[in-house]
Amino acid sequence: MTESVDVAIVGAGVVGLAVARAMALQGREVVVLEAHEAIGTETSSRNSEVIHGEHGVGQRRCGKLVVATDESQLPALQGLQRQALDNGVHDAAWLDGAQARAMEPALRCVAALHSPSTGIIDSHGLMLALRGDAESRGAMLAFRSPVERGRAVDGGVDIEVGGDAPMRLFARTLVNSAGLHAAALARRIEGLDPRHVPPAHRCKGTYFALSGRAPFSRLVYPMHDHAGLGVHITLDLAGQARFGPDTEWLDDDGPLDYRVDPRRADGFHAAIRRYWPGLPDNALLPAYSGIRPKVSGPGEPPRDWVVQGPRDHGVPGLVNLFGIESPGLTSCLALADHVATLAAH
Repeated sequence: MTESVDVAIVGAGVVGLAVARAMALQGREVVVLEAHEAIGTETSSRNSEVIHGEHGVGQRRCGKLVVATDESQLPALQGLQRQALDNGVHDAAWLDGAQARAMEPALRCVAALHSPSTGIIDSHGLMLALRGDAESRGAMLAFRSPVERGRAVDGGVDIEVGGDAPMRLFARTLVNSAGLHAAALARRIEGLDPRHVPPAHRCKGTYFALSGRAPFSRLVYPMHDHAGLGVHITLDLAGQARFGPDTEWLDDDGPLDYRVDPRRADGFHAAIRRYWPGLPDNALLPAYSGIRPKVSGPGEPPRDWVVQGPRDHGVPGLVNLFGIESPGLTSCLALADHVATLAAH
């Protein structure tokens, strides 16, 4: 027997929960299918927790400095400022080295962009708030319910759900927000042309905590590399400083290994001392790691994430989200509104 539902969302990470909230607020019947036993156990809970605050969730607007540590980085920093203006961010202020050091005396740089509106948040608290909003409007969450495959049919998508209670489910709208597994799931949806599924790569980033007092009151980001944001310093709501992530490309189809190798701290010291020369020896403690889904691989130019609706791939009722990595935390509410709009067409 096949059950039916208006909206099925695959993945209970921060974006999947935000989409569930947005669609439930529209009055739609929503079921979230999550393979794990809890919300946000992968990318959503393994990042720098940089976002704006919402719904009384614990947050602090501490500000951020993006720094150039030598003259060769100045053009890229200027380009970042132009990009910020193009995206409607009008409070990013240019600082010379002396101005930046006046704000953060431990800092070494030749110039910086100051973003006073950047903040940090309790990411789990955010996901609980999104879940609460969604459930209060009737959305349901099913844990240990991996979606095995799907098939485009008239009026929606038939899906097979495994786990503790296997079933077949017909969804008028299917939102593939499976994070690291989104591309693999899309390839298992019969009727979706494979050319619409971008390459899927996995990039692991490790974080180390600082033993002792944080040297900065703001977040400090070096100019980014091709794969990520570089080894930056972020703070949690308790004031603990941590550094990361670094970049480690994993096998695209291998197991998800979140173990932290303490030896990776060796590569952190030189990166950190470019902007904080005062980093003491042996001050970094293994913290945690995260794995980011990427649509571009090692040595390739970085690509933005991909959000596809029926007008993009031709399958009615299907919305795919590929390569939604840690900035998805900051953008989850806007992404959710965009997905809801795509699903309505």
